[in-house]
Amino acid sequence: MDGIVVFGAGGRAGRAVTEEARRRGRRVTAVVREPGRYPELGTDGVSVVRGDVTDPGSVAEVVGGHVAAVHAVSPFSGPEQGFDSLDPEFFAKAADALLTGLAGAGVHRLIAVGLFANLLGADGRAVMDDPAAFPAEIRPFALAHTEGLRRLRKATGGRRDQARAAEGGTNPGGGPAEEGTGRGTVADVDWVMLTPPARLEHGAPRTGRYQLGGETAPDATAHLSYADLAVAVLDEIETPTTHRTRVSVFNPGAPAR
Repeated sequence: MDGIVVFGAGGRAGRAVTEEARRRGRRVTAVVREPGRYPELGTDGVSVVRGDVTDPGSVAEVVGGHVAAVHAVSPFSGPEQGFDSLDPEFFAKAADALLTGLAGAGVHRLIAVGLFANLLGADGRAVMDDPAAFPAEIRPFALAHTEGLRRLRKATGGRRDQARAAEGGTNPGGGPAEEGTGRGTVADVDWVMLTPPARLEHGAPRTGRYQLGGETAPDATAHLSYADLAVAVLDEIETPTTHRTRVSVFNPGAPAR
């Protein structure tokens, strides 16, 4: 089979990934908490199902028979939402559930959408730790997201030095994702977190171009459309180049208008 599972298919990143997958002729299982809220997602090649990214049983149930899963779930829409309902362990729970569920279903490729705030600044500190660069009121969300990254690294022995630039050579051990055929352990899950820049543009056109960086945030002119983020996600499913690490994904310079 050639299908992928998109957790958080109702959000901007999830919708873009779903559309890019359909563009490439792949079937998509779109996972949301309340399918009735997203009737427009159920187009040709897309099956909309109920699921919970923090429940390993739910994850295993929906990912079986697919080649890869995408984690594009966010419980937070912006500062106006407030933090009373934010579970600080949400991303850690999701990381645990995804690793356990994918391993149990024998699905070995996981692409997670990262957060600019926990990339590193020029001084080596996380962007979220610089009050001049990142609003303090959003820091609780950034900390929660960072804990999910830590959980992925701890569970699978991910290393920070495994990223490679998009124009570089092939990462040893890379290859196209294959359909899950048997149970494994969490250490078998080959994950990558693709982290877009602060200027992630909704409605901007698909160019089919992007660059992969490392742990350091790109400069302030970097930008990316959701459509090109989705291109990077599907590329990393079809031709993996980064393994068990977090990298930045961006286009340099000011966007063309």
